[in-house]
Amino acid sequence: MAVHNTHFGAEEIARKLDGKKAVYFLGIGGITMSSLAHATALAGFKVGGSDRTLSPLTDKLAAEGIEIFEGHRAEQLDGYDALVYTVAVRDDTPELVRAKERGIPVISRADYLGYLMRGYTHRVGLSGMHGKSTATSMTAEVFLAADADPTVISGAELSSIDGAYRLGGKENFIFESCEYMDSFLDFYPTIAVVLNIEMDHVDYFKDLAQIKRSFRSYIEKTRGCGCAVLNADDKNVMDMAKDFTGSVLTFGVKNEADIMAKNISYAGGVASFDLCHGSMKKHVQLSVSGEHNVYNALAAAACAILCGLPSQCIAKGLANFHGAKRRLEYKGTLAGAKVYDDYAHHPTEIAATLRTAKQMGFSRVICVYQPHTYSRTKGLYNGFVEALRLADVPILADIYAARETDTLGVSSEQLAKDVGGDALYFDSFEKIADYLKATAKEGDMILTMGAGNITGLSKLLGM
Repeated sequence: MAVHNTHFGAEEIARKLDGKKAVYFLGIGGITMSSLAHATALAGFKVGGSDRTLSPLTDKLAAEGIEIFEGHRAEQLDGYDALVYTVAVRDDTPELVRAKERGIPVISRADYLGYLMRGYTHRVGLSGMHGKSTATSMTAEVFLAADADPTVISGAELSSIDGAYRLGGKENFIFESCEYMDSFLDFYPTIAVVLNIEMDHVDYFKDLAQIKRSFRSYIEKTRGCGCAVLNADDKNVMDMAKDFTGSVLTFGVKNEADIMAKNISYAGGVASFDLCHGSMKKHVQLSVSGEHNVYNALAAAACAILCGLPSQCIAKGLANFHGAKRRLEYKGTLAGAKVYDDYAHHPTEIAATLRTAKQMGFSRVICVYQPHTYSRTKGLYNGFVEALRLADVPILADIYAARETDTLGVSSEQLAKDVGGDALYFDSFEKIADYLKATAKEGDMILTMGAGNITGLSKLLGM
């Protein structure tokens, strides 16, 4: 089973790391874990770590002199006196077992990230069930446009910082704030953004009420030291914040809010609008598609306003944002069809991405979706059926198990049957690639989608 967060807090972690010289990262190939490993190495520690498979991220760390191991073995921990882990690992992972046997400090990723951020003046945490990585990346672009020298820890790679992290000055720390297993409750935001709230992570959260309690605890962290930034158009967000007496800044499109997008127009799915806050009115032209990105832009603008950045830098930074990696990312062409890749793995995300795709002028949208975890697929099953019906040709790959085993009796084959219409199921990426090569044509969009190893399909398509 997966390992829970430690929740030590920054002061206790500082005591645990006092005198330590070498930190091992278990699951070092993850986006955030690789960022933390890099930051730790720059702080003067010996750094190493392992993951199930190597990747461009681990290759990059190795090139920096960080010791990288493929696979998990207890002896790899030799020479290290502290261990940081991601909750995606199992509790029987050999290095974790060895660390506990030896009494080596064991700290969860979220707890460690909270420890690192305490030294920054503005700690800007972007949370929500959807859009966290994009909104974090947008916010980073705005701060870069203002020459605010931000430190950034994101869940997606951004071309302007050549990765998912950037180490800047000690004034502005911009980070993605993940709710899974209440990880974000280990953070110390002075600005806590909540983009949206709905049911997800059904292997941890039992109901929506529990999720709302977690997000309420998150925004409570800003009381007396900062501000909660809330989506006024999301009912669950506003219900969560009911009677909250700390500082609040709202944003929205439909309901009255402190920061609003007005006079919105779309060209090829890409929005432009007037950004309005009090007497300020600034025209914004986005470079990414979809209504959901209007909300992400408003959240980024709110963070910038709270940190005193000028409106012209906000508009410039939002225009500079051309998308994060795996967020409707263009990959190449196949038989005249254009191939894109996206991280969406929740029904709401899938629906938003497919609606955006439908606005982009393609004759057909062929969506190859790999469900992520059995629990999510089972718990949100009807939502997946409805969302995938938005594609002209939905294609299902087998479920990516991640940390789970199949005990719920759910399958991609059955999901394809219930989606109906032209939906298809194939039991391998090779078969999907063969089908696409045989049927793709000029005017088609091929959209690979999911949070697992669906990215491997692009290689089979010659991307």
